[in-house]
Amino acid sequence: MSHGELTSRDWFGKTSAAVVLGFTLTLALTCLFGAVFAKGDAYFSPQGQMAMWLFSPVWCLILSLCFLFRSGARAWAWLAAANILAWALYAVARLVVS
Repeated sequence: MSHGELTSRDWFGKTSAAVVLGFTLTLALTCLFGAVFAKGDAYFSPQGQMAMWLFSPVWCLILSLCFLFRSGARAWAWLAAANILAWALYAVARLVVS
């Protein structure tokens, strides 16, 4: 087996990273979407509803794509970095919008 080949090994590490960090990443992304695009009552606005309904497909996408990582450790590292970036962008968006 070559070094860059995709395998089904370490599926627990990849899946657990996608379940835990994928959830928080999805939450950050939908909060960012809501902070940037929502106006007025954010929860009942069309943008707020869109953010709410996008949550499941985005999380499922992350769960599906987690198996493209070479190892569980890489999945945890990349998703952790993506979380830091997404939450930082959300914090900046909240500062700019308010």
